[in-house]
This record gives sequence, C-alpha cells and structure tokens, in this order.
Amino acid sequence: MSLWSFPLFKKGHMTETVVRNAVCLACGCVCDDIDVHTAANRVARAERACELGAAWFAAHDSHVAQPTALVDGAPAPLEDALRVAAQHLRAAHFPLVFGLGQASTEAQRAAVALAETIGGAIEGHTALTHGPTRIAAQLVGEVGASLGEVRNRADVLLFWGTNPAESHPRHFERYSADAVGKFVPNGRAGRTVLAVDVRETPTTAASDHAFLIRPNSDFEALTVLRALLRGAPMRASAVAETGLSVERLRELLEHLKRARYAAVFLGTGLTGTRGKHMNAAAVFQLVADLNAVTKCVALPMRDHGNEMGTDQVLSWTGGHPLALDLSKGTPRSFPGEFSAVDLLRRGDVDAALIVGDAPWAPLPRPAVERLKRIPTVVIDSRVGPLSRAAKVHLTAAVAGISSGGTAYRMDRVPLALRPALVSPHPSAETVLERLRALAVG
Repeated sequence: MSLWSFPLFKKGHMTETVVRNAVCLACGCVCDDIDVHTAANRVARAERACELGAAWFAAHDSHVAQPTALVDGAPAPLEDALRVAAQHLRAAHFPLVFGLGQASTEAQRAAVALAETIGGAIEGHTALTHGPTRIAAQLVGEVGASLGEVRNRADVLLFWGTNPAESHPRHFERYSADAVGKFVPNGRAGRTVLAVDVRETPTTAASDHAFLIRPNSDFEALTVLRALLRGAPMRASAVAETGLSVERLRELLEHLKRARYAAVFLGTGLTGTRGKHMNAAAVFQLVADLNAVTKCVALPMRDHGNEMGTDQVLSWTGGHPLALDLSKGTPRSFPGEFSAVDLLRRGDVDAALIVGDAPWAPLPRPAVERLKRIPTVVIDSRVGPLSRAAKVHLTAAVAGISSGGTAYRMDRVPLALRPALVSPHPSAETVLERLRALAVG
C-alpha cells in the first residue's frame, strides 16, 4: 500500500481504497488534488475531477481484458512481440518516434534514448498544438510565470484564441478567473477577464470584455496593440481589417496597462491559424513591451496531460523541444524538415514507433495512411484502430492511473504521479527500455 492511499470499509465487506491528491492527465492543467476511489481494482469515482478528468479516470481500468501484445493483429507473447518490434526498428533506415503526450517524463526520456539507439527522429504532441509557440519563444523570448503566481497576483487575465471553459474546465477555478489568491482575496470580483476570439464561446461569455476579431487576423491585431502601446499613429481603415476599431483595440490595451499584474493565456486558436509561430511571437513581444508599464506574463494553454514534459525532456537531452533528428550521432532540429507530419507526408521515414493514447487522431490523413504502409509499432494502453493496422501493438499501463513517474503541468512545474490501480501490463518506460536493449543487440 502506498503512502498516499488507505482503505475504507464499505457495506458487504468490500474494501474501497482512496488515493489522495492523485494527478489527472486529462488536459494540461494536470490537477493534483484528485481523490481517486477504487474498488476491485477499478476506479469508482474521482472526487474534484472535472467532466474531462472524470471521463479520463473512468475510461482507464487496469486493462486486464486487453491483450498483452499483438503481432500482425494476432495475440502474441510479450517477449515475441518485443523481439519483432525491435527487428523492425533496427532494420529501418530512418525511423520515427512520435506521440508521448500522455506518457510519463520517465517514458519520454526512455523514448529519446531509443530514438538515439536506432538512429531516428523523435517528436511529441507539441508539434500538433504548441510547436509554433516553442519556435516563437526561441525567436523572441518569453516572459513566463507559474500558475501559482498567476493565481496569487494576476488581477487582469487575457485569453487569446483559447476556450478554457470547455477545454480546461478547472482552469478558472484553480488558477485564474475564479481562484482566490493571496493578493487577489476577492477572487473573481477582484479580477478583470478579457477574451479575444473569432467567435462567441463559453469563455467569451464568462469574460468581462470580449473582443471578436476576424479569422486569421491575430497577427494584425497584436501588431496594432504593440503600435498603440508605443504611441504610433494608426489608420482606421487599416485597423478595420482586424474586425475591430482602433477604439476597441485601445480599450483592450488600456485594461492591460492598468493591471497590477496581467497574464495572457494563448491557445491553439493562435498557433493553428495563419501566422502560426509569428502569432505567438507577437504575443510574447506584446507582453515584453507591456513590462515597461506594468507586470505582464504569457502562458501557453497546453492540451495533452504531459505535453509539456515532452518539451522539457527533448530540450534537456537534445537541445530542442521539437523536430529532433538523432540519426547523425549528434542532435539537430529543423522544424518542417524533421517534423513528424512532414516526414510522414513526404515518405521520408520507413518505420515508426507511436507512444501514447491515440496520438494519431489529429494527424492529417496522408500521415496516417503512411503509418499504415510502413512497419509501425504502437505502445498504448488499449488496442485502437492504428494498433490493429500496426505490425506490433504493445499494451502498457496508464501513466497516472496504473503506473507512476512524473508529469509537467503547462507552466513547467513537475508533479509526481500517484497511480491508483495495479496493471498486469508493464509501464511504457519499461517497454521502451526493453525495446532499446533488444535494438542494441
């Protein structure tokens, strides 16, 4: 029994175990205050979890019914499947390792070691969500903070291109709009919430002031804000391209300037539209400029549970957070050239290892079709569509539910995972380490 769990005795002599302060990897908030109740090695309920978190915990049992491994779609012993998977990866001229957004930091580190051993490229979910944000930070820098600092100090919050009311349901409650902080003791009453988006959302409805811009005009609107901050004259006809008037953009800027502490949260509505990394760079530059008149920080709204962990691991092992090529003996990064989607669409890779919980869902169809045509190994907690089409599927325990380790919150704060269940399957870290040992041989 772990130090953070204890049994409760229920009617009928059934023992229910409670794991206190478990960590949820349903989204980038990585809430670490969940009390997970389990009975008969299944999750009975997850107290304080949001609807996304409750569904995530409920969807992952101990996976007793899942096959240990599949080879060409047929059940196989784990040792045989590992040997076949290692053969495919070792024989490849240029393999790809991809996914990792729901894996533990320890598994991500093992994946980098394997990619180096087999001489391939590696990339995480970041490329599909906040890859442009990481490129922007490398170009112009980034003024950041922890979510705890935002909770305790920020009196003005700006959500740009993100809808946390739906995508990160506890963000308002724990870290931002509704949270009671040390220097914001009145919670929501002590904060001004701003939202910029291309349409009305639950987040714009919950904000004090919503600014609806035209699609694909984020960079222009941000550039106008920077110009207004510097006192540059603006032509109304040019600003109208954003869908907002000069007066409305000046109103937005004044809210930020009057803040004691402002926090700007940017989402994939910025990074996934025209401009991509230049949109994120414009946010970082605006935030840096605002620090001449007030305190202001920027935080990307990460989606996958340990997506930030992938960035951290790739950065400290290979020097770059995405598009990392390890085939030449020394790490090199070239977004576009070694990005997973581009490698797959061009047909540059001849084998692939996918690690994680359905990471192929947002991949474009040409990339998915390429995965189905090359030897693909999947490490996942369950058998999905790609697993059935893959050469080898290896079932792994679920990080945070049936295996431990570490995960990074969206603000780069590492948290220890507290598994509530016991899985008959090995952790993804163990599977990756065994694959590497076989690949070396």
